[in-house]
Amino acid sequence: MDDDVEITDVGDDDHTYVVKTPLKNQDLSSVTLTVGELLSEYGWYLLVVSLLVYLLIQQLSKRRSSQSPRPPPPLTAQDAALVSRRQEAMEVARRKMQEELDAKAAIFRVKQKEQEEEKRRQKIDLWESMQQGKSYKGAAKLSRTSDEASSSQTGQKPKTDKKPLRSADYNPLNGQGGGSCSYRPGRRGPSSGG
Repeated sequence: MDDDVEITDVGDDDHTYVVKTPLKNQDLSSVTLTVGELLSEYGWYLLVVSLLVYLLIQQLSKRRSSQSPRPPPPLTAQDAALVSRRQEAMEVARRKMQEELDAKAAIFRVKQKEQEEEKRRQKIDLWESMQQGKSYKGAAKLSRTSDEASSSQTGQKPKTDKKPLRSADYNPLNGQGGGSCSYRPGRRGPSSGG
């Protein structure tokens, strides 16, 4: 196939014009013309936009670096001594608190052992009194006095016997046991009236 195009003018038989125009390759030549035309028409605008984008990126990077944590400045000899003194003081305070806690724990363990020993002695006394045929109530009084003694050692107040507000057999649903209000069910049977 020919790359040239022939155009013939029909009208006058004497004059025939043949114009040959080469076909243009439309792959990259049109793109380069378009980019060239864009730069010639909008070049200043593109330059200003690219400059603004560059400045915006610079501002964002400055903000990001200012918001990120900065490393602490290098320690001087005075700062290092101050830090070591603080750490030593904290270590001494921790040791002191630990010693106090250990002392309290030891005291608590001793009290626990004393209480367990007292309970064991009470059980032995109760068992011996039961073997001798004595009543349980006498042993209960003995254990109550020893409980008061152990509670005074631990700092608790001894329990005092108070008179109860009501008797043990009081039941408010019974209707007995005193009280002015009581429930009486109605009569069974047909209602009278008419």
